[in-house]
Amino acid sequence: MNDKVKELAQRGIALSTEDRSRLVDLLLESLHESPTNEVEAAWAIEIERRLAAYDSGEIQSVAGEDVFAKARSLAR
Repeated sequence: MNDKVKELAQRGIALSTEDRSRLVDLLLESLHESPTNEVEAAWAIEIERRLAAYDSGEIQSVAGEDVFAKARSLAR
């Protein structure tokens, strides 16, 4: 842990319980925002790619029941 982080931790510990709780929430939220946005963006691109492939006839749809039946048989 570098000095800056140690100092921030000491200052954070000195906060009231309510303020520490708010700080924790903000820090945790900041950790989850970036990957979530990146994942959502990647999925949006993948969805567009799959939709274009479906529309062009490159791929066909498969009924969900069939997919799950095959997955169950492979899991055995």
